[in-house]
Amino acid sequence: MKLACWNVNSIRARHDRLLAWLERTEPDVVCLQELKVVDEAFPFEALGELDYHAAVYGQKTYNGVAVLSRTKAKAVRRGLGDDDPQARFLEAKIGSLHVLCAYVPNGQEVGSDKWAYKLDWMARLRAFLDEHHSPSEPVILCGDFNVARDDRDVARPEEWAGSVLCHDDARRAMEAILDWGLVDLFRQKHPDGGVYSWWDYRALGFPKNNGLRLDYVLATESLARKCTAAEIDRNQRKGNKPSDHAPVVVEFDD
Repeated sequence: MKLACWNVNSIRARHDRLLAWLERTEPDVVCLQELKVVDEAFPFEALGELDYHAAVYGQKTYNGVAVLSRTKAKAVRRGLGDDDPQARFLEAKIGSLHVLCAYVPNGQEVGSDKWAYKLDWMARLRAFLDEHHSPSEPVILCGDFNVARDDRDVARPEEWAGSVLCHDDARRAMEAILDWGLVDLFRQKHPDGGVYSWWDYRALGFPKNNGLRLDYVLATESLARKCTAAEIDRNQRKGNKPSDHAPVVVEFDD
């Protein structure tokens, strides 16, 4: 099985790029974040022509997550089960596999209301795992976490130190999610770090490789043992109108 995770930063802006990438790479499951469209504007038909089913939780202008799969999901859950109006979480059960797609808030500025919302959202995600799943199940949680786990995931640690992406509180919240019983599959394959999934559009972030690893595929131990490869497709950060994120692609033995 091949699974990919990609913050497309607008499904409209990246429509043709996404379809071409899917046709070329043929992943079995794809988790998308930051759709920026309502469900009715999502390209179900175009994806169907490539033999993908889609479970979608959209939102106008902001946020939005989706899970694409070759097999139609048996069950879909939108949101973390509370009254949060932001479309940031979607779970799809595909066969026996629980696929959880998350778009963690950025936080904007440490100390702001949006920063408090980010930390609270991450705590609610951990509570969701506690309530609805067990580490003994085949669970994959992936998405844009807007956190670089440690300085191995930051090209210029001194430049980003203390920011919403690298703050100790955000990193502790990230580790609390992992401590539920999840393995960082990319870290498992690339323990030395130095490989990034996001580069700022500004200040020539990508040409200078001033990147951070913000996008993750996390899996329970039974799946982590079957993981054979984990890569970041940097080519999707190149060319005309790229997202500021590149896809993370992992493969498993069946």
